Amino acid sequence: MAKKYVVRLTQEERADLLRMVKAGKGAARKLAHARVLMKADADGPSWTDVRISDAFDVGVRTIESMRKRFVEEGLESALVRRKHVRPSRMPKLDGDGEARLVALACSEAPDGRKRWTLRMLADQLVVLEVVDSISYETVRQALKKTS
Repeated sequence: MAKKYVVRLTQEERADLLRMVKAGKGAARKLAHARVLMKADADGPSWTDVRISDAFDVGVRTIESMRKRFVEEGLESALVRRKHVRPSRMPKLDGDGEARLVALACSEAPDGRKRWTLRMLADQLVVLEVVDSISYETVRQALKKTS
């Protein structure tokens, strides 16, 4: 089956990759991807994806996506990890929520208490409908960040 994304390195790209691999300096992932691209080069060794996978302990799907990124976005994109567009989980407390938390933590403690506990602050944020639910650990991290 013909490959949809064929890697064809220029002399300059090949020299840069070879220099990077020979120096052995840099992130292990970046060096591994450089080796894979050199072996996948259609004008060079032109190894199959399965052979590259066996040689470098890289998944075939990783090699396929690396080929695609190289063809569509260029050499640097194929070597480095792509930045996430958005975080995997949105933060519970935004700026307004953190401000309300700090104001609450600085206020008078409830009757019979000397000071606020993290669990009491978390419960109070739910009672005040700042958030639907929140753990005391999230409250701790937010307060630590603002101190």
